[in-house]
Amino acid sequence: MNVVDSCGWIEYLIDGPNAAFFAAAIEDEEELVVPALSLLEVCRWVLRRSGKDGALRAVEAMSRGRAAALDAALAVEVARVSVERDLPLADSVILATAYSHGAVLWTQDEHFEGLPDVRYKAKVREAK
Repeated sequence: MNVVDSCGWIEYLIDGPNAAFFAAAIEDEEELVVPALSLLEVCRWVLRRSGKDGALRAVEAMSRGRAAALDAALAVEVARVSVERDLPLADSVILATAYSHGAVLWTQDEHFEGLPDVRYKAKVREAK
């Protein structure tokens, strides 16, 4: 199973420098778990930049995976992960969702670097 962090989805959708890194996980739809929070974050990001049509295309792409709701049991696990790993709340939701599904987390968010069951690739910073 695979969970792609919101930043990975955005990188893939805009065909950014690390898009190929996330492609394998995103395109393996049978093994893809999509946290509700990722759907919210990506939809919001795309809506701001590309409008309603772009957001609908992003939601359609993300809906090919298995949706993972944030229920009460997961919320308790998120709190534990957040305190144990000293992670921001949103990152804790993504990580706890991945762990609850026995999934590998794919990300370019440095908060996750070095954690178990995380595939991390550093974000390519654009030159100014």
